[in-house]
Amino acid sequence: MVVQPRREDRFSFGLWTVGWQAVDPFGGATRAPLDPVEAVHKLSELGAWGVTFHDDDLIPFGSNDSTREEHIKRFRAALDDTGLAVPMATTNLFGQPVFKEGALTNNDRDIRRYALRKVMRNMDLAAELGASTYVLWGGREGSETDAAKDVRAAYDRYREGIDTLAQYVLDQGYELRLALEPKPNEPRGDIFLPTIGHALAFISQLEHHELVGVNPEVGHEQMAGLNFVHGIGQALWQGKLFHIDLNGQRGPRYDQDLIFGHGDVLSAFFLVDLLEHGGYDGPRHFDYKPLRTEDAEGVWASAEANMRSYLLLRERARAYRADPRVQEALAASRVPELATPTLSPGETPADLRADRTAFEGFDPEAAGRRGYGYAALSQLAFEHLVGAA
Repeated sequence: MVVQPRREDRFSFGLWTVGWQAVDPFGGATRAPLDPVEAVHKLSELGAWGVTFHDDDLIPFGSNDSTREEHIKRFRAALDDTGLAVPMATTNLFGQPVFKEGALTNNDRDIRRYALRKVMRNMDLAAELGASTYVLWGGREGSETDAAKDVRAAYDRYREGIDTLAQYVLDQGYELRLALEPKPNEPRGDIFLPTIGHALAFISQLEHHELVGVNPEVGHEQMAGLNFVHGIGQALWQGKLFHIDLNGQRGPRYDQDLIFGHGDVLSAFFLVDLLEHGGYDGPRHFDYKPLRTEDAEGVWASAEANMRSYLLLRERARAYRADPRVQEALAASRVPELATPTLSPGETPADLRADRTAFEGFDPEAAGRRGYGYAALSQLAFEHLVGAA
């Protein structure tokens, strides 16, 4: 099947993805640095719609004001030349030694204040470039030993930090929403807000909770052994899926950042089905790392592979939805019935209590003998996925 990415597909990549030099804990770089301007032009050629960045991806850490402006000027010119959008930006609060003990939850107050200023400065740039989402990944917010943190105080400071940034957005009149990115571990032994559920619970305690949602990543949730499709479903249900990071992961191990679909492919199929039919209208953002074994040509082949994987899965998901056999199997499994409220319109708990057909007249043994036909339904999904249907 021939698939070609188009701008309307809204595919986006971080500068840190194609620009990763393949440094890992066991070895140095296997690729040369990539100029952000070259990345913008090449992504545009491949059919991407947007590009995202950490502040330090675009402007080397410690640059003076004139150097900073020169980097921004070159980047803006590349955006103008290609028409690529900047839908999201974020801040590197994890790479430099100053953040080795965290940023917004660092035990040192002066580092927390520095971190907030660093974010604010890049928020200004994000707003200038037209970003609508600002992602906050707390990669160093956590600990290796429980002796290191007063966890309740840490969450007080985390809330204070996010509240401060949300208030800054309001004070400046920026059209930005904040998105927290959960991850259970790595680089810290344990990271605060490790899963989608933790992040959603935390958001409910924020002063400006309406401005804050989540940016879940496939691999992060699967590192915790959780069902990513379920997590995305809940985030959509709560109206909090502000952004998403797509990649591949094989089980609860280190963060692999594989090409999308190159991990749990059946989960990727159902994820695409949910995103396409569940009301998500944001970017399809890829947060992956080209394999350390790849040269520059392999980097761009992997970037294209992410988009092709999504498009192929989208075609399979559409065919699955349109298949009369699937619709029949869904009805037989009573999946559509789940959308029917349990109580009738206007029915009260007292009415339910008085309805003898709901309990006294109900035959639980007969109901227990019902089959749901999920094996046949799941097999149809698998056959559509592999192109056998």
